Amino acid sequence: MERGREVGSLSLADVRGAEVDVGGRRHVVDVLGGGARFEEGGGGRTLLRIEITAEVDGVRRDYIMTFGSYGRNNAAVGFAVARADAPGGREADAERLSALIKALTGGPRIRRMKDGTIIIECGREHLEGFMHYAELADAIAKWLEETGRQQGAG
Repeated sequence: MERGREVGSLSLADVRGAEVDVGGRRHVVDVLGGGARFEEGGGGRTLLRIEITAEVDGVRRDYIMTFGSYGRNNAAVGFAVARADAPGGREADAERLSALIKALTGGPRIRRMKDGTIIIECGREHLEGFMHYAELADAIAKWLEETGRQQGAG
C-alpha cells in the first residue's frame, strides 16, 4: 500500500495478483469486493464491521474484521478470528487473512491464544489504510466521527 494516497482513491477490486510474504511463504491475493457497516456491540458500543471477499492462493472466502474502541485511550482496534473450518484449517486461514490485510494496508499482528484460537489484530494505521478504498472510506469516516475520534487522531 503506497503512502500519500487520497482517501477513497482506490478500489478493492483493483487489488489483483498482489504477492505478499507471510510466515516465510509467498501468497497471491485477488480482492473481489467488499464493504463496511455499523453494528451494535456490547455495552452499547458502536462497532465497524469491514467485510472483504477475496481469493488468496486460490481459496475464495469472505473475511470479516470488526473495529471497536478499546482501552483507556479509546483506541481504534480491529479483530478478526481465523476459522478452523476454513480450507487447510485455522493456521492456513490465519496466513491467508494476514496476506489479505498486508496486501491492502500492511502486516497485522497475529495473536495465538492458549485455546488454539488465532486472532488477527489491526490498529489505527490499518484503519487509515482501509480508508484509501472507495468502498470503505465513507463508512470508516462516519464511524470515526460517530465514535468521537477525528481522522489523524488515535
